Amino acid sequence: MCAMLTGMGTTGLGQTRHAATTSEYGILGGRGADFRLDRVPAAADLADLVERHWLVSWRLPAGRRGSVTLLPHPCVNLVFDRGVVAVAGAGGERFTYEYEGAGRVFGVKFRPGGFLPFLAGPVSRLTGRSFPLATLWGAADSRRFADDLAASDDLDDLVAVAERHLRAHWPQPDPEVAVVGRIVHALLHDRSVRRVDDVSARFGVSPRSLQRLFQRYVGVSPKWVLQRYRLHEAAARLAEGTAGTWAEVAADLGYFDQSHFIRDFTRAVGMTPVAYATACAQGRAPVSA
Repeated sequence: MCAMLTGMGTTGLGQTRHAATTSEYGILGGRGADFRLDRVPAAADLADLVERHWLVSWRLPAGRRGSVTLLPHPCVNLVFDRGVVAVAGAGGERFTYEYEGAGRVFGVKFRPGGFLPFLAGPVSRLTGRSFPLATLWGAADSRRFADDLAASDDLDDLVAVAERHLRAHWPQPDPEVAVVGRIVHALLHDRSVRRVDDVSARFGVSPRSLQRLFQRYVGVSPKWVLQRYRLHEAAARLAEGTAGTWAEVAADLGYFDQSHFIRDFTRAVGMTPVAYATACAQGRAPVSA
C-alpha cells in the first residue's frame, strides 16, 4: 500500500541526502477505483530513517467488499489498523488485504535499514512477520500512540502524531544506516548493477560482508532487494501496457535471459507475465495471495 516521495538535501557524494530508497510500485494489478492511496515524505529531521508516511482509505457501499494485493518492499512499517499499531517486518511474500464499509490504514515506512536503531537487534528477525508495537515501546506508550492516531481527523494530523511519537523514541545515530541507504539507492536506480558482485565492486565491500550487513540492517539479502525492485517495475509496466517484448523487458531490468525473468515474475506474482498483463488489460483483479 505504498508509493514514495523523496526528501531533499545534498551530501558530498553528489546525490540527494534523502534520496529514494524504495520504489514507487508494489500494488499488483494497478490501483483500484475503490480505495485511495496518499503519501507524504517524512520531516527533514526524521528522513535519515523514515522514507514516508502513507494512508489508504476507502468507503464502499453496503455489501460490497474490496481487496488489494501487495508485493512488499524491503522495509519495516509501523501500521495502524483497526485500533492497533503493529510493526510489519521487511520483505516476505505477496499478500492480500481485504476491506469493506468505510475505513483507513495508516503507516510509517522506514528506509531499508532504518528501523534497526529502534530495534537494537538484527532486522532479519522481523522478516515476513508482524507484532504489536507494545513489544518495543511498552503497553502504555503504544496505547497512547494508537489513541492519538485514532483521534486524528486527516492525513496531516496522522503524520503530526506519528512524528511526535517517533521523536519521543528516537534512537542514537548509526552511521551504517547511511551506508545501507547508498547501496539500496544504487540497487533501485542503477541499471548497471545487475548482480551482487557489481555492488561489492562499486562500494568496496566483500560479498560476504555485504550479505551480513543486509541481513542485520535490511532483513533480506541484496539479491532479494535487487530482484524485488526489478519485479515491481515489471509488474507496473505490464499493468500499464508499456512493457514491450519479453526480451526487452528482461534486458531493461537487468536479466540475462527471458526465461529467468519469467520464472522470477511467476514465482513472486503468482501468474506468468502474459497472464498478468492480460488480466490487467481486461480490468480483472489479476492476483491474490
